[in-house]
Amino acid sequence: MRKLLFCTLIFPLVLLAQINESDTLNFKAKLALTGFWQGGNVETLIFRAKSDLSFKPWGNTVFKTQNSYVYQEFGKEKADEDILSLNFLYFNPKRKIYPLLLGFVSTNFRREINLRYLFGGGVTFQLLNKKKNWLKMSLSSEYERTNFKETSFNTTRYNGEKSINTLRGTIWLNGRYELVQNKMILTHESYFQPSLIRGDNYRWQADFGLEFPIWKFLSIKGNYLHTFESIVVADQKEEDQFLTLGFTLKTF
Repeated sequence: MRKLLFCTLIFPLVLLAQINESDTLNFKAKLALTGFWQGGNVETLIFRAKSDLSFKPWGNTVFKTQNSYVYQEFGKEKADEDILSLNFLYFNPKRKIYPLLLGFVSTNFRREINLRYLFGGGVTFQLLNKKKNWLKMSLSSEYERTNFKETSFNTTRYNGEKSINTLRGTIWLNGRYELVQNKMILTHESYFQPSLIRGDNYRWQADFGLEFPIWKFLSIKGNYLHTFESIVVADQKEEDQFLTLGFTLKTF
């Protein structure tokens, strides 16, 4: 059973490519499972799951949801258990400029966040829109509420507050490119989210992927994720970095 678990976790499974809401397909889905297990003198379990789904509920409107789950355990002691759900509603995404609505929900065990949610709207600009290469930038504004388990923070002005509310502005940048005669694929998803009320409250994330196709449906893939959050519970680090290696399997 442990060997089966190890094989399931160590090899990621990815269905479809990075989702582009401007594609003509009415339905697209993506599932990624990655992880690592080690037993014996040092017991370690890391499991990460991520799914992307987009479809057209009506007319020229596209709904896209991205959901992820992370669990980490060291020496049978839980270190992480995080849930993140990103939900978007795009209107006329085939145009060069189109509006969007968004709503996010997340929890974070290590950062001691019981629940975080935000909702808002914005606009997307298609800077490059080709079948195999695309680049998009979005600007949005959101209301956010974060409920913490603790009331002591790295910035003392927030001490004593169980919940922190703010208005944010967000800059998004997403892209996909086929390079070296389609022998290498680069993808990136990043955002910067400053508070519009308090200058010391901001966060950013950068997610980079590099794929080397073996054949049409299979690639070797590396992924690097770097996150930063300025307001964290006291004695916690503001940055996290993840590097994963594996394979990509897609249906087209």
